[in-house]
Amino acid sequence: MKKTVVMFLAILLLLSYSIPINAENVPDVSESGKDMFIDRIISEAESLFTKANGRRQRAQYSGDIYVCKNFTTYVFRVNRDDFRMAEFPDTQLVIPDNQTKNDCRPYAYGVEWKDISAADGNPFYAAASFRYDSSLSKEENRQKAREFMMQVRRGDYFQMSANYYYGVGAHSLIFIADYDPETDSVHWTDSNMKGDKVNGIRYGYVQFDAEKDISWFVDAFCQKTRGATLYRLRDDIIYIGTDTKK
Repeated sequence: MKKTVVMFLAILLLLSYSIPINAENVPDVSESGKDMFIDRIISEAESLFTKANGRRQRAQYSGDIYVCKNFTTYVFRVNRDDFRMAEFPDTQLVIPDNQTKNDCRPYAYGVEWKDISAADGNPFYAAASFRYDSSLSKEENRQKAREFMMQVRRGDYFQMSANYYYGVGAHSLIFIADYDPETDSVHWTDSNMKGDKVNGIRYGYVQFDAEKDISWFVDAFCQKTRGATLYRLRDDIIYIGTDTKK
């Protein structure tokens, strides 16, 4: 019996030496899967910003990743295969398209995404939303819109229908930091909020760590038939470590 135990311990010792450990490839177990996913999404957006180097990028056609929604979708998709929801570990993560114009009514197109269930791969939930309420005064609506913007958290996806300095219609972006009550501001990354046309083709600029007072956003979407939604990743995001990108 004693000889068997000694042989077993010897085998374990040999195995421990035969398995190479590369600290660089070991994920930080103290960081949640959700935080890891958010970190990668934001890092991908920063890489695209750096690559653009201030130059405008084509944002005209459905396949152009610099269209606003395409940009936020792209940085999600290139990282999703390393993650799952604990509740649905065999289901690939998906990000919903914008809701159709007809299904947004009586509000304008762009206020929300399609309603895709978690069972079908949607890892987001609507953490907060604002819709202009015509039964309330303008100031009451603005106060509600401000309270909505104060709920911004790092990694939140933002979908709005707006009429503002840069244009009229739907816009998508990702917040890269929590709402800052000291400065009353938010920080985000996006593409094609700012842009122009050349020979009839739309070109947009990538932004990273853009910052505005939340009143700027309130002015943009706090209008009749308009509004916005904050989408947040579920807490049960897990890292599965495939390290593949598609």
